[in-house]
Amino acid sequence: MSDPELLLHNWPQLLGCSVRTLEGGLINATWQVGEPPQAVVQRLHPIFAPEVNEDIAAVTAHLKLRGMPTPTVLPTTQGTLSALDDEQRCWRALSWVPGCSYDTLQSAAMAAQAGELVARWHLATNDLEHEFIFRRPAGHNTPVHMEKLKRALSERTEHRLWDSVNRLAESIFSAWESWEGSLDQRLRLSHGDLKISNLRFTEQGEGLCLLDLDTLAMLPLDAELGDAWRSWCNPAGENIDAAHFDLGLFEASAKGYLAICPPSQEELDALPGGIERICLELSSRFASDALYEDYFGWDDRIASSHGEHSLLRAKGQFALACSVRSQRAAIETILR
Repeated sequence: MSDPELLLHNWPQLLGCSVRTLEGGLINATWQVGEPPQAVVQRLHPIFAPEVNEDIAAVTAHLKLRGMPTPTVLPTTQGTLSALDDEQRCWRALSWVPGCSYDTLQSAAMAAQAGELVARWHLATNDLEHEFIFRRPAGHNTPVHMEKLKRALSERTEHRLWDSVNRLAESIFSAWESWEGSLDQRLRLSHGDLKISNLRFTEQGEGLCLLDLDTLAMLPLDAELGDAWRSWCNPAGENIDAAHFDLGLFEASAKGYLAICPPSQEELDALPGGIERICLELSSRFASDALYEDYFGWDDRIASSHGEHSLLRAKGQFALACSVRSQRAAIETILR
């Protein structure tokens, strides 16, 4: 019997359902419950305190009031939003939202739907005043992540990948020092991790809802959409070291978003720099993890070890940052 099956007694409506692993998550261990699916059960990564579920419940209740489909946290028999196992690890169950999820955008039409979906989500949450109980450490705080990479290099000098990570880090730090943008932007309620696999589509290809709400936070729009576009506009995905930023996918998704939820001029001007910033930030995070080997999930079908997989993704995100910088003028023209 697997771990999630042992925890299902906390949600009696799920007892007796089949359980199978859902692939693709980099942080939380995730299982589908039921066939056809009835729910999702997750074991939260230690970086997430149980209080994160209180924030998710508040935001999803507001989304439902605004008519937005959304997964919701299922209460346990004790009325709590999470359960602890014998090792004091935090588990939760989420309602299942039928539809399709993807690792990469499939077309310009799908890109437009992605942009429109996020715009609707932003509009639906724009009037929600919520004081977050849980705050993710250093969420899209790029300077903090750069310092962590420097610390990893100083602490893990004996690591087998140190030379490779150090060479890449020199390029990351140089690009960050010459980055053109502003870190002083208005904060708004944000999803915080808009990679394409966190968007749900209908069978007909229409944008339906956002998934994986652990990263909810108050963020500037350039970080929120920068993270979206670095994922959406990279057709090759994260498991390659030679990524390219696709302007066609960017244009379709940007027009979809801007038509529904136009930002202020200051926010609009910050968006091109935000894309490059988040690519550099994620490259630094993957590079740190290549040395610490303790955070992101990894796939032994892609790389021989945790560190090698994270290094591969670090190289890919840096290549993406370079691609964004080289096309900045075109990105700015599209946004205008």
